[in-house]
Amino acid sequence: QLQLVESGGGLVQAGGSLRLSCAASGRTFSRYIMAWFRQAPGKEREFVAATRWSSTNYADSVKGRFTISRDNAKNTVYLQMNSLKPEDTAVYYCAAATDVKVLTAPDEYDYWGQGTQVTVSS
Repeated sequence: QLQLVESGGGLVQAGGSLRLSCAASGRTFSRYIMAWFRQAPGKEREFVAATRWSSTNYADSVKGRFTISRDNAKNTVYLQMNSLKPEDTAVYYCAAATDVKVLTAPDEYDYWGQGTQVTVSS
């Protein structure tokens, strides 16, 4: 079992930055694939970024602007978001899985946080 708690969301102007954190319970955090997804009103949940061991993957829409990182000693995964755009506005969710076939598919992930709202004003 893994419990995930996100924090760090808020309201920011376009061009600004935010850092999201996701704190996980459990003693085997380092084994998990950790990912961030987001869901805007009226849209499906979409993949943002993931980290597995030392590798990272990003959605094309956030490449060069967002950075995912993890601190296994703190059982925490981060999402640094720079150059934010109004279209980044969404609820951001942290997710975890021990293994996935498709990294970008929400259904592959076993554990989810409650979400944190990110709003980018123009």
